[in-house]
Amino acid sequence: MNIQNALGSTPLSRRRALWGLALVAPNVLGLMIFFGIPVGIAFFTSLQNWNALRPPEFVGLANFQRLFSDPAFYNALGNTLRLLIMVVPIGMALALGVALLLNHRLRGRSLFRTLYFLPVVTSTVAASIVWTWIFQPRYGLVGGAFAFLGWQDVNWLTRPDLVLIPIGVVVIWQRLGFDMILFLAGLQAIPRPLIEAAIIDGATWWQRFRHVVLPLLSPTTFLVLVLSTISAFQIFDQVYIMTARTTRGGVGGSATTLTYMLYDRAFIQSQFGYSAAIALVLFGITLAVTVFNLSLQRRWVYYESDAS
Repeated sequence: MNIQNALGSTPLSRRRALWGLALVAPNVLGLMIFFGIPVGIAFFTSLQNWNALRPPEFVGLANFQRLFSDPAFYNALGNTLRLLIMVVPIGMALALGVALLLNHRLRGRSLFRTLYFLPVVTSTVAASIVWTWIFQPRYGLVGGAFAFLGWQDVNWLTRPDLVLIPIGVVVIWQRLGFDMILFLAGLQAIPRPLIEAAIIDGATWWQRFRHVVLPLLSPTTFLVLVLSTISAFQIFDQVYIMTARTTRGGVGGSATTLTYMLYDRAFIQSQFGYSAAIALVLFGITLAVTVFNLSLQRRWVYYESDAS
């Protein structure tokens, strides 16, 4: 297919095609400038041994070879995956539950929607500091609550086996409102006659939810899944703030994620070539997971055309 066929055979179709290209051109240009160029620079930097003080030295793939033989990388990858497994399913389930509740005609539901969305626009640094005090072993609210169960002075942020839990709680709490809004939009797009028909047929609440709401909500669920997964790979602020009073990244690296490892190697140890390699590997992992989710989209996402 040549350019003329792509633009169309008539003057009107060519004019419309040119207008379409003109409208998308700024977005494509911005994507190339603000995404393509940084990725290219990161790839070029990953091939260098550079600390920003001495001239860069070309080392080829040595940074990647070092990365894949570094135990710290696999520790950070494991922590990132553990956080992902923790925050994505729990966060999606809570967001869907809240959306289902707030989708009903309740008095003051606009106020409740606003309250649930407030953590999204709250400063991550400020929220992490507050939650750090909440998880203090002696004076924190969580410590006081667990004291009734006989768990005295549980050091949530210093124990390697527990430190990911408070970080995951903060991530879920702060993202809950955003996912809730997406689910609310999906629920309100479901045709009301379908729900009424199920009620007339005698379907229970669970049957309506299982066979009507969930299938029609699957495109929104897929969107939330993809966005939550990408966000989980980018967890950094909570780790940086909540482990600041102990050791950065948790005791023995127990809370170090890939993004925190990238920050540490780049801005603490000045290993910019090595950190660029980490960034590219993180980008590749995130892209692979997203493409995998996209490949499964058609299998479990329900579209209106599927019913025809």
